[in-house]
Amino acid sequence: MRSISDYYLTPPSQTSYYLKVSTCSCRSELASQAKLWRFNLEPMSTTQAHNSIPPGNALRAMRDPMTFAPYTPGNRQYYLDVCVPLNKYALKGNWEAVELILRKDPRLLTASITSGGDTVLHIAAGARQVQFVEELVEMMEVWIGTEKCSQALAKQGTNGNTAFSIAAAAGSIEIAQIMMKKNEHLPKIRGGEGMTPLYTAALSGQSLMADYLYSLTKDMLEEADRQLLFLTCIDNGLYDLARKMLESDRALAKVRNIKEETALHILARMPLEFTSQSPGMWSRLITSFIPGWKFSYKRNLKQVNEGLQLVQCVWTEILRNDHVDMMRLIEQPTKLLFDATKLGNYEFLAVLISSYPDLIWQLDDKNRSIFHVAVLHRHASIFNLVHEIGSIKDFIVTFTDDDESNNILHMAAKLAPPNQLNLVSGAALQMQRELVWFEEVKKIVQPCSIEMKNKKGQTPRELFTSEHKGLLHQGEAWMKQTAKSCMIVAALIATVVFSAAFSVPGGTSDNTGQPNFLKETAFQFFAIADGVALISSFTSILMFLLILTSRYAEGDFLKSLPLKLMIGLTSLFISIASMMVAFSTTFYLDCHHGLEWVPNLIFVFVFAFVPVALFAFQPFLQFPLRTSLV
Repeated sequence: MRSISDYYLTPPSQTSYYLKVSTCSCRSELASQAKLWRFNLEPMSTTQAHNSIPPGNALRAMRDPMTFAPYTPGNRQYYLDVCVPLNKYALKGNWEAVELILRKDPRLLTASITSGGDTVLHIAAGARQVQFVEELVEMMEVWIGTEKCSQALAKQGTNGNTAFSIAAAAGSIEIAQIMMKKNEHLPKIRGGEGMTPLYTAALSGQSLMADYLYSLTKDMLEEADRQLLFLTCIDNGLYDLARKMLESDRALAKVRNIKEETALHILARMPLEFTSQSPGMWSRLITSFIPGWKFSYKRNLKQVNEGLQLVQCVWTEILRNDHVDMMRLIEQPTKLLFDATKLGNYEFLAVLISSYPDLIWQLDDKNRSIFHVAVLHRHASIFNLVHEIGSIKDFIVTFTDDDESNNILHMAAKLAPPNQLNLVSGAALQMQRELVWFEEVKKIVQPCSIEMKNKKGQTPRELFTSEHKGLLHQGEAWMKQTAKSCMIVAALIATVVFSAAFSVPGGTSDNTGQPNFLKETAFQFFAIADGVALISSFTSILMFLLILTSRYAEGDFLKSLPLKLMIGLTSLFISIASMMVAFSTTFYLDCHHGLEWVPNLIFVFVFAFVPVALFAFQPFLQFPLRTSLV
C-alpha cells in the first residue's frame, strides 16, 4: 500500500516565485501568479485556456478530469490505497493531506471516489468543512479553469445530487455562498428525484438555509414546487418560512398532500411543538446557569410562537370560504379537530375555537364531542375548556357514543391510555390519578348520568371498577413494597439516632455527668438534629405501618393512602437530612482540635452539599415519587 509521502511534488524555489511576481504589472496578475505558485502549477497559456486543458505538467495528459472514475472493479486496489484515505481526510477537513494526494493524481480533483458517485467536494460539503471547500474550489479554478470549475461544481453523483444540494441538506450557508461565486445557477439544478436544493434544505429541517435559498429562488418556483415546499416546511417545523410563503400565496392554505391532508391537518398532529407550558422551578434554575439549555428553551419557544402564528394565518384563510367549503377542508380526509384532541393539541384547538366557537358542537364519527375525546385520552387542558362555555356544557355532556351508549362519565371510567398512565410513577399513584379524573368529570354531569347504564348494563362506577381491577391490585402491591422498603430505612435511622443520644460527642463529665461540649454551638446543633431525626423517623415508621394495615379499597387510593405515603416520605427525607446534620456536627466536635481546616471542609461539604444535591437533582434521580404526590 502506498504512503502519503508518495504524493509530494517538489515545490518551485522562492527565488523563481519572486522573479515571476516582479514581472506582474497589476495586482490581479500578482494574485493570479501567487495562486498558481501556491498550487505548484505553471500559468495557463492562452491556448490551454481556449482548449480547457488543465494547467501544470501533471494535468496536461488528461483530456477531461471529470471522466475519470477510480471506483471500478479494475481499480479496486487504487480505490483502497488512495480513494478511501482521501474520503476520510475530506470528512475530517484535513486539507494538507488531501492536497498531497491531489498533487500526485490531479484527476481525483473532480473524480467520483465513492460508490454513490460523490467527489471530494460532495464529501467535504456534507461534512460542513467550510475552509476545506474554499481551498478546494480555489484549487479547481486554478487547475482546470473557470469554465470547467463551474461544470465540476454542477456535477451530479449517482444519486443525482450536486455538492450544492448536499451543502443545502447540511445547512451550511457559507459553503453555498462559496460555490455560488463560481456558478450562480447552482440553486436551480435539481438533485435526486427532481428535488431542488431549496426543497432538500426544507426536507432536512435546515431553516436558515431554506430561508436563504427561498430568498434567492422564490420567483423561479413552479406552482407544484411551491405547494410541495409549503407542506414540507410544515412537516419539518419550518413554520416561519411556511408563513412567508402563505402571505405571498393565499391559495396554499387549501393545498393537499398525497394523503389529501391540508396544512391544518398536519399542524393538528403536532402537539409537542405547541406545548408552550412555562418552565418549572428547576428548569428555570438550570437554564440560568447553563447557557445551552437556555438557548434551547428559547429556540423551542420561538418555534412554538411561529407555529401558532402559522395556524392563525392558515385558519384565517380557511374562514374566507363559505361554510360548506370550510367544513370540507377541516373534515376530509379526517376530522382534524379530533386529531388534535386525541394528541392533546390544546393551543391548536384554542386558536380555531376562539375564531369560530361553533366548532364546539362538532361530533366525531361516534357521536362524541371534543370533550368526550379529551376525557377518554386524559387531556386536562382541553377538558378544562368545558368550564369556559357556560351552559352549553350541560347539553354537550349529555351526548352518548353510538357504539356502547357511553356518556362522558363512562369515558372517564375507562382505563387511560398507557402514555398517560406512565406520566405518573407507581401503580398506586396512577390509580389515584384515575380516581381524580372520574370525580372531576362527575362534577359536571347531570345526576341522572351518574347512574346511567350503557348497552352492557354498566353504570360509570361499575365500568370503572371492572376497567381498573388490574391496576388496583398492582397499586396495592406497589404501595406495600414501597412502604416496606421505606420502613426498613426509617428503622435503621431511628436505631442510629437513638443510640447517638446516649453516646454524645466528647463524652460526659465524670463529676457532673453533663456533656463536655455542652456549651459548644455545634453541640446544640447536634442535639436538635438528633431529636428531629428520631421524631421524624418514628413518624415515618408509623405512617408506613398504617399503609401496610390498610384495607386497600378503591376509594382509599384517592386521598387516604397517598396522604399517608406523602407524610411518610416527607418524614423520611427529614430524618435523613437531620441525621446527616448530626453526623457532621459530631465529626466536627471530635476532630476540630489541631486540624482546623480539615473538619471545617468536611463539615461544610457534608452539611451543605449532600442534602442540597439530593433535593436539587431529585427529578434526575430515582426520586420522582414525592413530586407525584404533591
